[in-house]
Amino acid sequence: MSAPRPAAAPFPWEAAMHAGLGLLRLPPDQFWRMTPRELAAALGGGAAPGGGLARPALDALMRRFPDAPRTRPETS
Repeated sequence: MSAPRPAAAPFPWEAAMHAGLGLLRLPPDQFWRMTPRELAAALGGGAAPGGGLARPALDALMRRFPDAPRTRPETS
């Protein structure tokens, strides 16, 4: 026989409601239709640590996808 599993912690409804309704300012109907995974993603729970690209990776993207040169509208 296997050992009994420890009791799971209750879902943190107060924190979830604060995050969804307070921080994200979701309308109640949208908040209540979200799954916990969707809420976590909206809060950045799936974001990679580090907060962005390293400078060499950004430079490589900028070379690969340069901004179009700005053109001035002709004035008459």
